[in-house]
Amino acid sequence: MPLTNQKVLDHVFLKEMYDDGYFPDHVVDKGRAILLRLCERIEAERPADLAALYALTKPATEEFNALEEEFEAAGSMIDTIGREIIGDHFWFVALAYGFTDADGEELIAAREW
Repeated sequence: MPLTNQKVLDHVFLKEMYDDGYFPDHVVDKGRAILLRLCERIEAERPADLAALYALTKPATEEFNALEEEFEAAGSMIDTIGREIIGDHFWFVALAYGFTDADGEELIAAREW
């Protein structure tokens, strides 16, 4: 299902990580794909409330957890800067879909990074 939200279509996900040589692009690409799949799920399922949104962000966060090994294998990790960047992009997704009262920490509550 192609995305329709213009804010999302215009957004460069994880740009800060791409701009930082510490984060390998091939792994960041996988993180970007996670966020785009999250947007696709939001558009397909149209969560009615925050609980439904958090139910969608949890598996996306768990996918980022699984990426930690790939970052480490490439000589990197999801450090403090990476955590903030990823969290900011989850927050962007929530705002782009009208969830202005979402809790940034709750969006990524399942994180292990």
